[in-house]
Amino acid sequence: MSKWTDQLPEAAREYIGDRRVDEVECIVGDIAGVARGKAMPAPKFAKQTNYFLPISIFLQTITGEWADNPFDAFTEPDMYMVPDFTTATAAPWTADVTLQVIHDAMDQHGQPVPFSPRNVLKKIVGLYAAQGWTPVVAPEMEFFLTARNIDPNMPVEAPMGRSGRRAAGKQAYSLSAIDEYGKVIDDIYDYAEAQGLEIDGILQEGGAGQIELNLAHGDPVRLADDVFFFKRLIREAALRHDCFATFMAKPIAGEPGSAMHIHTSVTDSKSGKNIFAEKKGEETQAFYHFIAGLQNHLTGAIAVIAPYVNSYRRYVPDFSAPINLEWGRDNRTTGLRIPISNPAGRRVENRLPGMDCNPYLGIAATLACGYLGLMEKKQPRPEFKANAYIDSDDIPTNLGDALDLLEADPALMEVLGHDFCKVYASVKRNEYKEFLQVISPWERQHLLLNV
Repeated sequence: MSKWTDQLPEAAREYIGDRRVDEVECIVGDIAGVARGKAMPAPKFAKQTNYFLPISIFLQTITGEWADNPFDAFTEPDMYMVPDFTTATAAPWTADVTLQVIHDAMDQHGQPVPFSPRNVLKKIVGLYAAQGWTPVVAPEMEFFLTARNIDPNMPVEAPMGRSGRRAAGKQAYSLSAIDEYGKVIDDIYDYAEAQGLEIDGILQEGGAGQIELNLAHGDPVRLADDVFFFKRLIREAALRHDCFATFMAKPIAGEPGSAMHIHTSVTDSKSGKNIFAEKKGEETQAFYHFIAGLQNHLTGAIAVIAPYVNSYRRYVPDFSAPINLEWGRDNRTTGLRIPISNPAGRRVENRLPGMDCNPYLGIAATLACGYLGLMEKKQPRPEFKANAYIDSDDIPTNLGDALDLLEADPALMEVLGHDFCKVYASVKRNEYKEFLQVISPWERQHLLLNV
């Protein structure tokens, strides 16, 4: 084995075995969380001294258009791509021996590119470290398996199960329901094992063909990397069995949406103790300050955790999605839920992010709001002990309003980074403008001959 392969994690080395690596995919996640970069023969990767990509990839919209560059609109400079070998993992669906390696984006002065989502998350983790804290997160991933949809004008349908019937909704936690597409689940497990990714559990959610995959708690950057990799491997597993996997927030009308719930706690970096709990188990002031930060700043962060026009279709009453920033103990109707736990596991579950958000940015936004709470030391609103599926002014109803609220929160923009916020707003306003130019079937059906 060559020297660069000696740096690989154990799972990657086991996957290679005594085989020769054919190809390396050099990856960076863009604003949407799409994997971009270059694939190159492994021998070339081993000899590579300089690997560049245009910095403008962070200005590409989800439709492939280019947003206005708020910094340098003319020269489109390159950035250095630095491999993080701790992320190296297999691409087990390929015909040859291929590895994926996430790269960090650095400018030509050796500084992190401030609008690279992975760098944004690293920056916020660094703010915690400067205070002697270590944030711990555990994401939950919800997604739909669907029938192949090759015509965007046609509604998305549930997939056909092994019984020959379409997957049924309203079967949450049903083992027989998840067995309907057991071959896809088997491949997800196999791919995850080959990649060294840990699954804490898989279950059937409430939608037709909707699955929840839970990840064990850990370091925010590593967990964001895992979600980034999981999205790709789940899509590949579905395609192998003639169906699609989608992480849209609301892909099917009349069905629940898909969330990326984020459980968060904070430990003292020296002692390792959870700062949300006292020795006898009582909740600390830090716990309440963290919740207050989420309540005071998540309204501005909605544009980041609900990044598309479709995201706001999930925020409707009585469809298992919170539409508020209330907090409550073991109350799934609140946007901020405190799960049952022992003192060491005391945590806050942010139920607002959609599964369509960039995992780096969804976790970064959650930690940014909590960090501001810990620094501002304010008290949250009283605990909400009833059904919180109520009208709320906390949640904007469309992407345009959400972007306005982000730009109206200078403290949040400071923590996320002003350069990042400028680029993010440019990309998202471009996408929103493009959406507003589309005439929907509803408009043609109800307005064409009636108004």
